[in-house]
Amino acid sequence: MVTATVREWHDEEGWGVLDSPETPGGCWAHYSNIQKPGFRTLSPGQRVDLKWEAPGFLQDGYPYRALSITPRRT
Repeated sequence: MVTATVREWHDEEGWGVLDSPETPGGCWAHYSNIQKPGFRTLSPGQRVDLKWEAPGFLQDGYPYRALSITPRRT
């Protein structure tokens, strides 16, 4: 698991992009990956713990895809 920062989040569509040193170019994320029941949105600049994969194809133009996202406490 790595620490990532939310670059952008599209509330209406339920997806966004996370950045971390291990996911250069961005990690595509969907609200269904957020490990908090009923939690559907993240805020730009928010820090999260991220599990990711490089699936071998681009997801909406991003080389990595989130497997799980856990919002960090501040």
